[in-house]
Amino acid sequence: MEISKILFFNLVLTLLFISFSLSRAAPANSNSKPMIFREYIGAEFNGVTFSDVPINPHVDEFHFILSFAIDYKTTSSSHPTPTNGDFKVYWDTENLTPSRISSIKAHHPNVKVAMSLGSDTLQGQFVFFTPESINSWVANSVQSITEISKRFNLDGIDIDYEHFNADSDTFAECIGRLLFSLKQKKIVSFASIAAFDDESVQAHYMALWKKYGHLIDYVNFQFYAYDKETTVSQILKFFDDQSSNYKGGNMLVSFGTDGSGGLSPENGFFEACKKLKSQGKLHGIFIWSADDSMKNNFQYEKKSQNLLA
Repeated sequence: MEISKILFFNLVLTLLFISFSLSRAAPANSNSKPMIFREYIGAEFNGVTFSDVPINPHVDEFHFILSFAIDYKTTSSSHPTPTNGDFKVYWDTENLTPSRISSIKAHHPNVKVAMSLGSDTLQGQFVFFTPESINSWVANSVQSITEISKRFNLDGIDIDYEHFNADSDTFAECIGRLLFSLKQKKIVSFASIAAFDDESVQAHYMALWKKYGHLIDYVNFQFYAYDKETTVSQILKFFDDQSSNYKGGNMLVSFGTDGSGGLSPENGFFEACKKLKSQGKLHGIFIWSADDSMKNNFQYEKKSQNLLA
């Protein structure tokens, strides 16, 4: 055999050996996405704490989402008024403190804590997204959210505006630039949006997704905003529809423990989750909210995490 052929043969054998070794070294699930469980907490001031909520150590990530930080101010003599990005904490700070955040994260390595911006109402009034200008809102928001994040040792951010005094392009630019700045400065490591099936809401969030979807890690779609009579087959269709709207996103399924709508655990929610899981579509579950789940001893939190783990 010629020397050149021998060298070529040896090279091929070496490359095959390296390829085989690398394939054996790579974990079987190296391309799989982590399973996420998320829970909103603190909006109802009923004394719930992080340690009340059961945390399964076998779930890849467990996210508490503090509800809410809002760019509104309140006084005893007037209705809440918008502050153009100057966010203030409106969750239960008596029970959900910085020291308790540090403690729960230290005891549970899979726990991360985020805060949700916006909300539906404050003191019975709708919370509107009301920027005076894109630049001023973003500058104020970055400053106030950075301060809150550092004070509470937070990891992420959730966007949950549901009413708007600005067009969809303005919303997309404000939120997109905010997320970019917070991630670039390493103030947060992940971000989510909490859209639901409403024409105005979808117009705003899909505009944001179209331009800045690469900055959004999870879509906390509020499937509990659908009708109470929703069936398993309907929720699976809704899931596919919304996954198409937010194409490429980590779409999470959800239910409420507050008696709101959507497909409830009693009516087949976990059956739907198992079907999604068998199809490789289940990326995670989130619940609204821990405050409401206290009365049932967090039975559905346990069941959700067991399914994900």
